[in-house]
Parts: sequence; structure tokens; C-alpha cells
Amino acid sequence: MPPRKIIIDTDPGQDDAVAILLALASPEDIDVLGITCVAGNVPLDLTSKNARIVCELAGKTDVSVYAGCDRPLGRDLVTAEHVHGKTGLDGPDLPDPVMPLVDGHAVDFIIETLRSHDAGSVTLCPLGPLTNIATAFQKAPDIQERVAEIVLMGGGYFEGGNITPVAEFNIYVDPQAADIVFKSGVPIVVMPLDVTHKALVTKARNDAFRALGTPVGIAVAEMTDFFERFDKEKYGSAGAPLHDPCVTAYLIKPELFTGRHINVEIETQSELTMGMTVADWWRVTDRAPNALFMGDIDADGFFDLLTNRLARL
Repeated sequence: MPPRKIIIDTDPGQDDAVAILLALASPEDIDVLGITCVAGNVPLDLTSKNARIVCELAGKTDVSVYAGCDRPLGRDLVTAEHVHGKTGLDGPDLPDPVMPLVDGHAVDFIIETLRSHDAGSVTLCPLGPLTNIATAFQKAPDIQERVAEIVLMGGGYFEGGNITPVAEFNIYVDPQAADIVFKSGVPIVVMPLDVTHKALVTKARNDAFRALGTPVGIAVAEMTDFFERFDKEKYGSAGAPLHDPCVTAYLIKPELFTGRHINVEIETQSELTMGMTVADWWRVTDRAPNALFMGDIDADGFFDLLTNRLARL
């Protein structure tokens, strides 16, 4: 099989950074056509800076990085410095990027890329709020039928939420955008908190990153050292969940994950439950399935893949 052509849409974020590193370390499986940045974990100026820092850390300075939407479609921006630190990549001491942003808007890059490639050949991989993707779909509805698949990190059902009692951060930041994407008819694979909360960076797994002895391995260990303090205190778990790399791992080894093809709707009206992913896991409605909603992960296999691939960089 040729490598899968993807666009990574992201708001780095330490776990976003690890997801990008895994993709860049896997050229036989993944062809990164570009990285588009969106406001989310931190504001847009930092997410677009952080994406370039990660590319330079990986030694992949030829990757095109675009800045996109700096605010949600219809709400004020909510950020997560309380988790990721003021830079979004707190932990390691990484230099400012030298590589520039590519001129042009991320949304236009998404549209032009989907139009210029064969229909069904480009996968969109959103790791943050879905603002860029929804804006592209609104601006150019013709591209929706050209998308091979959307593989995203977002939502949660049995695990509830991590920014409100019922809403996961990426969906909560821009629920209107998520609603557009989930109603688009594009095939969607969802990596919700139900899965990512089982991908815990335990001490042994983090020691394995650090033991790589490379700048990438050490930086990843320092990133997870930083943000795990928040999650371990919050959840009482043995380590921090590594959310976004589940998207990249699925592209490489989908057999690591199991889930159900079900209907998922996004709550956009109630402030109490705003951004909730209402997943019909038990198929109790007659609403048509619109997403493959993952429920479990082979965590050991996931971390073996991640460690082995990061060793390449």
C-alpha cells in the first residue's frame, strides 16, 4: 500500500506534538501533505509557532505549515494553558523555529489540496477544534465528497468530558464547527476520551522515551512529564493520557483500536451540555450511523509503536 496522504489540523499542545512526530517518523505509512494550525490549546500565534518547532525537532523542515482560524465560528475562544502551560509546549526547552509559515490561509490550503488530488485520496486528521475543517466545508462544499476520511481526536461518552462534565475540550471549543463536520456525510473515525484515557504514559513508558537518548525522545519525555502533573492530580491515574497520537497510530495500525459504527450528534444549544458528543453506543435510536466511534485500545501495542517510530527521528 502507498503511504496515506494526510493533512494534520492541529493546535499544539504536547500530545499534538507527539502525534505530529509519529506521523513524520512514518513515511512508509503516512505522507504529510501539510500541517494546518488552529486556535485551541493556546492561541493561533502559538499553535502555528509550535507546529514549526515540532517539525524542526524532527528534522523535517520541508513540511508546509499554515496558520488558520484564530477563533471559533460562533463563540469566544477557550484555551487550555492550565494543562499545556503558557506556550502550549511547556516542558522541554526548545528553540524558536527558523522555518517560516507558508503564505496563505490554512482553510484555502485544505480546499486547494482536496481539489488538486484525486477524490478519495486525502485524509483529514484534526487534533484540535474543528474550526478550519468546518470553515473549509462551508466555503467549498464540493470538497466534502473528495475527502477519503476524517480521523479525529475529540469527544467522549462513557468517560464524560474533560473541560465540562460532559464535553471534551476539542469539541467544546467549537461545537458549531463539530456539528458541521459530523453532519457532512464524510466518513469519520473518532478517537474519544473513552480510548485516549486508556493510553496512559506510565513511568515505565516515559522512561522508554527518555532512554532513546535522542533530542526527540528526551523532548517527548519532558513534554509528558510536564502535562502529566495535571492529569494525574485530576484523574488519580498512573500517568497522563496521550490523546492525539491515537489518531496517527490508527493510520499506521488500525488493528490497535476497536469501536462501533454509530450515530454521533453534537450538542450546540444547551449551555449545560454544550459540546457534548451524544454517541448512540447502544443503538437505541433510529438515527443513521455517521462515525466509527472507538471504544478500546491495545495500549501496550500503541506505546511499542510510538517508541519504535520515535527512535527513527
